[in-house]
Amino acid sequence: MIQSNYWQTIAAQARQEHRPILQLAPMEAVTNAVFRRVVAQAGAPDVFYTEFVNAKSITHAQAKFSAQGRLYVADDEASTPIVQLWGDEGEDFVKAAAAVKQRGYEAIDINTGCPDATVIKNHGGSDLIRHPQVAAEVIAAAKTAGLPVSVKTRLGFSKIDEFRTWIPFLLEQDVPMLTIHLRTRQEMSKVPAHYELIDELVKMRDQIAPQTLLAINGDVADRTQATELANAHPGLDGVMIGRGIFTNPFAFEANPQPHSTTELIQLLETQLDLFDDFSARYDNPRFPSLKRFFKIYIRNVPHSADLRNQLMETKSTDEVREILAASPIIHAS
Repeated sequence: MIQSNYWQTIAAQARQEHRPILQLAPMEAVTNAVFRRVVAQAGAPDVFYTEFVNAKSITHAQAKFSAQGRLYVADDEASTPIVQLWGDEGEDFVKAAAAVKQRGYEAIDINTGCPDATVIKNHGGSDLIRHPQVAAEVIAAAKTAGLPVSVKTRLGFSKIDEFRTWIPFLLEQDVPMLTIHLRTRQEMSKVPAHYELIDELVKMRDQIAPQTLLAINGDVADRTQATELANAHPGLDGVMIGRGIFTNPFAFEANPQPHSTTELIQLLETQLDLFDDFSARYDNPRFPSLKRFFKIYIRNVPHSADLRNQLMETKSTDEVREILAASPIIHAS
């Protein structure tokens, strides 16, 4: 029996503030304990997720060591993230769910939308759209630990109209939250998100599983746009922001305002410090993974591309700090 009221509590708070539930999308090599704390400092969403974690790896005799960094939650994180699992074998999810519950996680999310070719080759992520019975099995297996089990998915694998059977199928699995990326796997992020389908999806939810919270993902830049989108589509409970965080790390702040280059650099310096702490605990991620974040902080100043190029050549956080300290671009802004 599920004993947690995790989602109900979050939904009640959002309704009280007349806004949707705000979520930061789970992203590979992005939403670890380092970047979650950076975003929390800039302006926290209601819900954080871990990077997606292979359910098998959590308890596998060898692979469990590589999964530890993905599962790490720092003591100073304001809230425990939801752990997102992927895979295709029910027994793996039974074991993984029990293990993450023991680690203190309060909720689980099932990845049925990842478009990555390697994940699909291993029958996870959006491959489950083509194998709905397997999806039902892993959802049921994850529930055995007694934690609330939500699902993140896409409209379909190759055709938009697949949502007319796939989404009702997921709603029938009795999940507390269903988040839908409004594109197919084939579309990736190459076309605009299909906002025109939101009202139809809300109607589906209301008819099949009115107790399930419904959220959408795709092309949402910030809290203001998320709230406008929810207001335009009554019944939509939540909005998830993914790539928008790379344009604006302050995307979730309650009172949006312009931010100076100094503030952005302070966030980068925070991330460097947190990365050093994380690296002392775990062997992953290594320094090169940090480089994808430089574009978040070094922007909208003269010659910012040149500075980013310098940072991309660095091999350590100390080298990054040295370049920032010496940069006339930073000090002149």
